[in-house]
Amino acid sequence: MDIKEIIEATLFAADRPLSITQLQNIFGDMERPERPELVSALTAIANDYQERPIQLQEVASGYRFQIREELSPWVSKLFEERPPKFSRALLETLAIIAYQQPLTRGDIEQIRGVSVSTNIIRTLLDREWVRVVGHKEVPGRPAVYATTRQFLDYFNLKSLDELPPLPSISEVEDVAELMQAPMDAAGPGEQNDEIPS
Repeated sequence: MDIKEIIEATLFAADRPLSITQLQNIFGDMERPERPELVSALTAIANDYQERPIQLQEVASGYRFQIREELSPWVSKLFEERPPKFSRALLETLAIIAYQQPLTRGDIEQIRGVSVSTNIIRTLLDREWVRVVGHKEVPGRPAVYATTRQFLDYFNLKSLDELPPLPSISEVEDVAELMQAPMDAAGPGEQNDEIPS
């Protein structure tokens, strides 16, 4: 079988992005392609799909097939449930963590000027968009939060360097509104985490 065909079929069947190493591991020891050969196959697949409604996208966790963004208004109609609507407070908290990480809940509250609900932090942890990366060496040893690969994958980013520039933290509200857009086009696995405003 052609390596390109095997990779294409595997990515279609996968329910998550796959890294180069994971793609190599689908082959037996005797037939395992080298990294450059896999990258070449992935590039050829991406080129094959340039004029199609589906594209091969590289995100932080690896490669996945997805519909083109401009088609989401139609495809999203397949899902009867409403996409999640997150509170402004949750989106602002996520934006602050994304741009200022790593930081504690106290740091977030200082930037926002109001307290951060435990439910907001729990929701971000449950969705695996943020994780605890350590504890600050101060009384109470508060948790230090940072974003995850799942956060990058959800927002179609390969790295934090791809976040839009943020000249001042006062623009967090604008970023929070931008973050709602990918959620409005969420698929069936993104439906049941609604948080009231």
